[in-house]
Amino acid sequence: MKIIEEETQVNQDNKYPWEKFDFTVMSYNILSQDLLEDNSHLYKHCQGHILTWNYRFPNILAEIKQLDADVLCLQEVQENQYGTQIKPSLEALGYHCEYKMRTGRKPDGCATCFKTSKFKLLSSNPVEFFRHNIPLLDRDNVGLVLLLQPRFYCKTTTAICVANTHLLYNPRRGDIKLTQLAMLLAEITNVAIREDGHFCPLVICGDFNSVPHSPLYNFLREGKLNYEGLAIGKVSGQERSPRGNRILTIPIWPRSLGISQDCVYEEQEKQREKEKEKEEIEEEIAKNSEEVIVVAKRLPTDLHHSFQLSSVYSHYFPESGIPEVTTCHSRSAVTVDYIFYSATKDSRTKESGAGYVFDGGLTLLGRLSLVSEQDLWAVNGLPNKTNSSDHLPLLAMFRLEE
Repeated sequence: MKIIEEETQVNQDNKYPWEKFDFTVMSYNILSQDLLEDNSHLYKHCQGHILTWNYRFPNILAEIKQLDADVLCLQEVQENQYGTQIKPSLEALGYHCEYKMRTGRKPDGCATCFKTSKFKLLSSNPVEFFRHNIPLLDRDNVGLVLLLQPRFYCKTTTAICVANTHLLYNPRRGDIKLTQLAMLLAEITNVAIREDGHFCPLVICGDFNSVPHSPLYNFLREGKLNYEGLAIGKVSGQERSPRGNRILTIPIWPRSLGISQDCVYEEQEKQREKEKEKEEIEEEIAKNSEEVIVVAKRLPTDLHHSFQLSSVYSHYFPESGIPEVTTCHSRSAVTVDYIFYSATKDSRTKESGAGYVFDGGLTLLGRLSLVSEQDLWAVNGLPNKTNSSDHLPLLAMFRLEE
């Protein structure tokens, strides 16, 4: 695996180096030891000794050292191992670590770590997807949203929002997955929006337990989804022939959750709408009337979000069309892990009616190559002697653009 340059070359000969800020982000599901042992049937192809934590952790740490990312988004980080080994080891490498454990009995969670030489922490915002008063949200998955300020950058007000999550696995519960995603997006909106109403640049990492071009994936990429008549089992695309014919309910989540169809906290959306209405009454009455009509016509099955996101990976090898894979065990080899990022400047997601402006963006300079299923089975799948998780690490190099 290697860093490959994008076709669009970036001018590296900047006269003023403090006007550019390059950084790398890794997303890596490191495979919780408890989950490995609870699902041992997935790893019958592996030699027993390579599945022990004492064997796996040095390999995982060596990968992290070798790839040397400025920001780490880790999933399936087991709490006891995080406290005694993972966090101290990463701190010794110059990282500051933030951690959010799952809210149920499973003792793992998400960790987001960053090099203190490169970033300063502005805020850390955990997201719990469990709601005791909402039957739909009875799962213990979590997310973590950080706001980081680059050091040694000419614009001291610039921040980057980094989100990390691990969505529910169950292929037959697309309703829960979409609701968890909406909750994450609402918190990202809350964290990433500036006082002037613009968003700061954004990176979203994690294990989304959804395959490329599934409805959930397309919603993240395109910012819109009409889910009328969509089968719950088809949301994530994990099963080619989903069992059961249950259709997503309308609405998917109850109003008591407090999140709108725009995947924004309703209180925040109301405040934004008041401010927008005041501005438009003063400046553009005609335009305001037109936009109100568009919003009023929205269907109850329309979901939107305010970000324009690109994927670091294309999910297929361009020469052959063979799929890339990010996870491989005895039952499947697919892509479920992603790094999404805000790639455009001053973009406005008009379809959502939210009216947010996106300030600045990220240019993709390179990425770590992935491999095919055939490549992985040539080395006995995952985990193997050198790759000690059932997922591969993703890595992207970005340049912050103003």
